[in-house]
Amino acid sequence: MRYPSCLLPALLAGALAFIPGATAKPVALLPAPQSLTAAEGSFTLTATSGIAIPTSDAGARNAAERLSEMLVRTGGPKLTIKTGGAVRFERAAGIPAEGYRLTTSSSGATISASDDAGLLYGAVTLWQLARPGKSGIFIPAVAITDGPRFRWRGLMLDSARHFQSPEFIKRLIDAMAANKLNTLHWHLVDDQGWRIEIRKYPRLTDVSAWRLPATAPGAPPLPRIGGFYTQVQIREIVAYAARRGITIVPEIEMPGHALSAIRAYPRLGMGVPLPKGVESDWGVFPWLYNTDDTTFAFLQDVLDEVMPLFPSRYIHVGGDEAVKDQWKASPKIQAQMKSLGITSEDKLQSWFIQRIGRYLTAHDRRLIGWDEILDGGITLDATVMSWRGIDGAVAAAKAGHDAILSPSPILYLNHRQGVTAAEGTGRAELITLAQVYGFDPAPASIPAEQQRHILGLQGNLWTEHVRTDAGAGEAIFPRAAAIAELGWSPADHRDFGDFVRRLAPQMTRLSALGITASPAVFRPVVTLSPDGARARVTLTGQSGLPLRYTIDGTLPGSGSATYSAPLSLPVPTRLRVASMLDGTALPGAIDLRITAAALRRRDDTQLKLCTQGIALRLIDDAPAKGPRAAFLTDIGNPCWIYQAAPMDGVREIAIDVGQMPFNFQIGHDVDKIRFRAPATLAGEVEVRDGCDGPRIATLPLGPAAHNRAVTRLTATLKPMSGAHDLCITYTAKGVNPLWAIGAVQLVTTP
Repeated sequence: MRYPSCLLPALLAGALAFIPGATAKPVALLPAPQSLTAAEGSFTLTATSGIAIPTSDAGARNAAERLSEMLVRTGGPKLTIKTGGAVRFERAAGIPAEGYRLTTSSSGATISASDDAGLLYGAVTLWQLARPGKSGIFIPAVAITDGPRFRWRGLMLDSARHFQSPEFIKRLIDAMAANKLNTLHWHLVDDQGWRIEIRKYPRLTDVSAWRLPATAPGAPPLPRIGGFYTQVQIREIVAYAARRGITIVPEIEMPGHALSAIRAYPRLGMGVPLPKGVESDWGVFPWLYNTDDTTFAFLQDVLDEVMPLFPSRYIHVGGDEAVKDQWKASPKIQAQMKSLGITSEDKLQSWFIQRIGRYLTAHDRRLIGWDEILDGGITLDATVMSWRGIDGAVAAAKAGHDAILSPSPILYLNHRQGVTAAEGTGRAELITLAQVYGFDPAPASIPAEQQRHILGLQGNLWTEHVRTDAGAGEAIFPRAAAIAELGWSPADHRDFGDFVRRLAPQMTRLSALGITASPAVFRPVVTLSPDGARARVTLTGQSGLPLRYTIDGTLPGSGSATYSAPLSLPVPTRLRVASMLDGTALPGAIDLRITAAALRRRDDTQLKLCTQGIALRLIDDAPAKGPRAAFLTDIGNPCWIYQAAPMDGVREIAIDVGQMPFNFQIGHDVDKIRFRAPATLAGEVEVRDGCDGPRIATLPLGPAAHNRAVTRLTATLKPMSGAHDLCITYTAKGVNPLWAIGAVQLVTTP
């Protein structure tokens, strides 16, 4: 759901309020500009104001059209281009690349820049200054000088694991432009899917753009999923992005992550058979391209169709996670290595990548790849995208290579950004907005003289566990706004509290552009526990903004009580809580009914995982249509702890369970997963008083084995008193199916 339109005037007006006195300035620009000076006065934009541009200046015309479009989409007037318009675009020599100057006064606004990008970013800033007024759109008087800190300010979207609609890609591009991000790295090829039409090789999309999702053993098949982008669609999207100052860099993975190509054309692989349905697994696959000349001819043919679609100077070739076992086991590969004088499989990958790099260079393109391309040596003109921490960027810069910082986990947007069940699925490790904002894109480990090789930074969204367009939007934003500020604003402008205040109206603008950002940063987190006959309630939040609450059913407002310490509330109570900004309740507000049962319930996100080996929040594999449950688990050790469970008066335990397929390529690590032997065919859920303590309940999984959705299992408990850590595991003969806990409910005697 998008944020209510009624929030737009309140948030924009509140966040653009002036601080009294000479130092007054608007505070809602994001990313923060290099310098801003507030002045006296203002002007009002109306439908008759108009925009003036230099004669025959296509870049200025584009910036003017984008300004008018953005104003209309956020409730403002549609401005036309005309002589003597109140908004003026002009060229000015000497302004750095992508930079601009913006001055506004009672006579209107002037945006000056040396290049097209600067004019566009000046338009974005003017759009952000606008707020509703009595007779039009109010623009405060300011003087702004601005430009980016880094030239690569990017996002990566994985369309290979799950396909996003072309309409979503355009909405994402709009949101990127609104945050002055300038590079969309489009991950179009991976083991699970091939998403780009290659006319010479139609089976790439006829076969490998589609798959049947994995299901638990015995479950009915789910409908086929997938899709691909035609070359016509790609040209349209690339042009759409270019008009908004965004370059799209395509990625064609090699030599690993090659399963989709090998599915379509088996001759490209090492001859190792593909298990049925393996394309629906997640993880790191062992299937590689072979190194025959015919395979290089295939890859060059693919690139020959890719390059005309994407005018980007860079072409990304992946190069990551290439498991070399199949190369090691191949007599043909080993003989080839010997004839070439290549002494290791890593150096063979280097030879592979360099051969492709030379082909790209011959076509006036530059190769970029993940930091594994450093392992065997690369050509000097190759650019390194550092994902295994920042070490790849450090090594690349010291060796004279350009580099882009994209480290896991801090800039990986497939990690959860909040701790509640309202958050999406993905990697369980929490990466909050504040953590992203605190990332240093100019680490001291890179000497000052080599900092020039750091082109910028990029956030990555991998979509193994992001099935929908809406889910992708929420995973990307608002953390992408923090990445935008890191890439644009001066280092000494960092202030997370100020950023949060500017973020609130920006999220509302993004909603108007079609991207609903996750409200996790504003969502209050509630912890409940019994307090005699009452409830003890603790509230926390990420934003640092005040939390206001009510217990009378009304929406919290500026006059509501402010949370400052744990609450003791009667049972039952309806508790409503919201983060507040300038008297306005922000998205993410909660409405909770506190009952006796709620005090003794924990959902999957409130249980503690016993270990964090491969911790994921996964979506259920059923139903085919409609909402699905999600489960937080460590797939390498499914084990949960209900910490300090209040056991006084508890006589029964109810556990909601679901089963999912174990569709994970984790190599030999799968052999390390151990379960206690089951006593029944389907196995049992076991509850212990501490993970090394006695078993206090056994819940047979038989009733859930044939239910594709969530099943509630129950068991009686002997009387216990006080608080206990309940440890929950299950017995099984193997890893498939993967069982998971949705919630635990302790039931007391009536």
